[in-house]
Amino acid sequence: MNNYTRKGLVLVISSPSGAGKTTICKKIIQEVDGIDLSVSVTTRKIRKDEIEGKDYFFRNDSEFETLVRNDEFLEHANVFGFSYGTPKKEVISKIEKGIDIIVDIDWQGTRQIQKHIPNDIVKVFILPPSIKELENRLGNRASEDKKNFLKRMSEARKEISHYLEYDFVIINKEINLAVSQIKSILISERLRRYRHLNLKNIVEKLK
Repeated sequence: MNNYTRKGLVLVISSPSGAGKTTICKKIIQEVDGIDLSVSVTTRKIRKDEIEGKDYFFRNDSEFETLVRNDEFLEHANVFGFSYGTPKKEVISKIEKGIDIIVDIDWQGTRQIQKHIPNDIVKVFILPPSIKELENRLGNRASEDKKNFLKRMSEARKEISHYLEYDFVIINKEINLAVSQIKSILISERLRRYRHLNLKNIVEKLK
């Protein structure tokens, strides 16, 4: 048990669609203590095997716009014609309690979170090992038609162009290795001096 209080952090994981960020996030949640997955709000249709409130909060366009007007998002963006947003109150409440939050979003959302909580965000970008591998992954998705596939590949290249805005970049050649690398990042970031709220008092007692 730690004898000091640590403020939580927001671990942002971004990547082009198909690079493995969703799988990585799920494994981090399963294998790391003290971190929760942020559940986003979205206007897209629910997919097979997805669960309301666990994978996403599914809302229509009107409901989403009401949430935007009420300033209830830490970030929100339009991706592939659908709106996505990260609930603000839930995230802020958890990091104040020392719980880390992992957020699966694109570069647009990352910029918005950076503005809100610049000292509490850790940004990781996931790259595929090659464009060919990315094409294979997207092409194997049952829900992808040809038109949508080409659109996703175009958007993937745009997403990749923003990698320089991130603190860390990981090439996802093998999923378990990528997860291990993110665990190392998380361990280091949890130890940053300014995240420990009563460290000064501990040091004073050592004098």
